[in-house]
Amino acid sequence: MIKPVFLLTDLLIFVLVAVVIGFAIYARRHEHLRAPWRQVFRSRTGVASLLVLSVYIMIGLLDSVHFRLPLEVPDNGLQASSQQGQPQSHYSVEVLSLLDMALRPLREQAEKTYSAPLATTLFARETVELPDGSQQRLYPRLIYGGAHLHNPAAERGADLFKRTGVAIVMALVVWLLLMTLLLWLLAYRRRLSLAQMLDNVLHRREAVPWLVVVLVSALLLVLVMLMIWLAPAYHLFGTDKVGQDVLYQALKSIRTALAIGTLTTLIMLPFAVLLGILAGYLRGWVDDVIQYLYTTLNSIPGVLLIAAAVLMLQVYIDSHAELFATDAERADMRLLFLCMILGITSWTGLCRLLRGETMKIREVEYIQAATAFGVRSSRIISRHILPNVMHIVLISVVLDFSGLVLAEAVLSYVGVGVDPSMHSWGNMINSARLEMAREPMVWWALVAAFVFMFVLVLAANLFADVVRDAFDPRLRKG
Repeated sequence: MIKPVFLLTDLLIFVLVAVVIGFAIYARRHEHLRAPWRQVFRSRTGVASLLVLSVYIMIGLLDSVHFRLPLEVPDNGLQASSQQGQPQSHYSVEVLSLLDMALRPLREQAEKTYSAPLATTLFARETVELPDGSQQRLYPRLIYGGAHLHNPAAERGADLFKRTGVAIVMALVVWLLLMTLLLWLLAYRRRLSLAQMLDNVLHRREAVPWLVVVLVSALLLVLVMLMIWLAPAYHLFGTDKVGQDVLYQALKSIRTALAIGTLTTLIMLPFAVLLGILAGYLRGWVDDVIQYLYTTLNSIPGVLLIAAAVLMLQVYIDSHAELFATDAERADMRLLFLCMILGITSWTGLCRLLRGETMKIREVEYIQAATAFGVRSSRIISRHILPNVMHIVLISVVLDFSGLVLAEAVLSYVGVGVDPSMHSWGNMINSARLEMAREPMVWWALVAAFVFMFVLVLAANLFADVVRDAFDPRLRKG
């Protein structure tokens, strides 16, 4: 039996997922919330970016279910027993996730050192002893990359072409099955024939841009199938200095980026919304105190504050090692603490925006009328002010998410980010920076981190623009 491991960030991530699901159910029952989201799902850009974000979120959730595998202890008659007389289970100190199990070939197939993407030999020459006793400097064969090839120089191109073709065919087959099922469900719901539904999708007669869903899904399936068919046989993005697969590191870094972006936002949001609206609505001494608070906090250099807090936590962890059973728990504590520090230092910008917007909304006629009729301030804030600043909150949250993902990369690059043992794009860039100056240059780790980070941030920013347009009362259509 496996032993579940409940990391603090895992629990917070699934609590956040439950909150999002609850909000979706609540929004579905209220037209004033359902209408803007309906506009989001009718946007081609919004749907396409949401599909990409969904893939990242799915990978992050798979990597958030952790456990420890049991060790195989030989039965030599000396096994430890529990108080009830039953054999005591022993578990590995390595904490794994569902994503680790899905990517097991990539995790376990470690080479000696660097190898280029899709290569079958190491990146640098080594002195190899030949069967006749002589020595020669050659590019040694990889242990796993292209190990199924007898003559890599002659067979590699044909094998890559074959595997790529099979991956594309498999992706198209899966895509056709999924799209047929989708069209059948849509046709059944609208009481149309399958041919009529297909004609509506192709000619864009539906409110939801299903044609964009179909095309983006096809592209994503092709990329997934290419990874499935190529990654076990070759190192798709090469290997790093100690021979670990770079694609595995890039995929494992997704959870770290999502945790930094979402948990930090979760911590920052109550401070920003509550203090910003109170400062703008109540004004007077409340406004002065809140302004003094965020002005003082903004005066502290953020990087120095984060560095001091993280280093203090590291000293505490090193001094109380008995509190953490595994390395994963120590790294997780540092990640959670980093999220807390980033949340405490990043709420001031949104707070200032909400203060200014609340001061403007406070002077409009219907707010003045509600105040004159004696409506309570709490009701005015919840029913009139909060809905009218929600578009600012949503756009700021998504843009802050993008900024926090990039901030993690910068902080890890300078050594005050997540734990060095934790996979993150910042740690990948930090490890690759010294290799950019060597000849020949080792470029693939940096490119892999850049590509994964770029796609995530771009999709988040595009989705934020669509959400802003849908929720801004001044831009809302209809």
